[in-house]
Amino acid sequence: MVKLSVVVPFYNVQTYAPDTLRSLHANARDDVEFVLVDDCSTDGTRHLLERAAQELPGAVLIRHEQNGGLATARNTGLDAARGEYLTFLDGDDWAAPGHFAELLTAIEELDCDFVRTDHVVATGRKRVVKRAPIGRRDEVLRPRDAILPAHRTTSVDYPYAWAGIYRRRLLDRGLLHFTDGLRTAEDRPWIWRLHREAESFAAVSTLGVFYRRGVATSLTQIADVRQLDFIRAFDQVIEETANDSDADALLPKAVRTYCAIIAHHNAAIGRFQPAVARKLRSLSAAALKRMPQDILKEALNSMDAERAGLLRRIRRRPGSAEVAAA
Repeated sequence: MVKLSVVVPFYNVQTYAPDTLRSLHANARDDVEFVLVDDCSTDGTRHLLERAAQELPGAVLIRHEQNGGLATARNTGLDAARGEYLTFLDGDDWAAPGHFAELLTAIEELDCDFVRTDHVVATGRKRVVKRAPIGRRDEVLRPRDAILPAHRTTSVDYPYAWAGIYRRRLLDRGLLHFTDGLRTAEDRPWIWRLHREAESFAAVSTLGVFYRRGVATSLTQIADVRQLDFIRAFDQVIEETANDSDADALLPKAVRTYCAIIAHHNAAIGRFQPAVARKLRSLSAAALKRMPQDILKEALNSMDAERAGLLRRIRRRPGSAEVAAA
């Protein structure tokens, strides 16, 4: 019987995949499977995974014929997973020895839908601990209660799918799949849906995942049109939250977060190629005009002057709706 499925997507990470695979070896046990999804890699990643399929206990290798992106690759892994519990790891990150055993112990002892963990950010040789923004630890909580307040960093602002473990019943309810085709911010609608619809969760102070930053092939480092998928991702957050029974309470948080992300990308617009920058400005303006305007006004009034001024200028941009529709 498979107790835990670890879904690990890979795409052109031949430099980092050996560390990832070694960490999986250090976590292997009879009741754990590693679902390795090769998202149509074109470098040496493919050969590394073929070898891992033969040598790594519990390895299941699946290969995409076309590159679909992280969200789609994770969904492929979820569809193949057989475990009673599920978790994730990215193909350029790694896990400490015994990490997945700790996750299993935590969720079984707490007996909740999902558990969230801290992680370590690894940039070259530098290590920085990143804590999940959940103050109460080792205590079962109601996920919906961890969304607010709107003006503070909360659990939905910590969207990393690999920073936790999840019961299979969440998968059976359709709460663990990602929106197919999203190339970035795929975890934002995912974490919001999880917190709106799951019944229980907890946070534990486990530091077993090492999140590698500064990877040249990571979308966080590539300023191309795929970065603009954050618009689709947050449009989904707004739409789904607007249909929630607690929409009046939750929408201000969703709108404020969306505004903060729009401001972040537009403040760094110089890193985009001119055509992508123009599209970013137009899509951002259209998004601001689609938001509930009374809630948007309150969000802008509560933000610092620099970001609020930037967003107001973007919103006044003419012709955005037509460009966005095109």
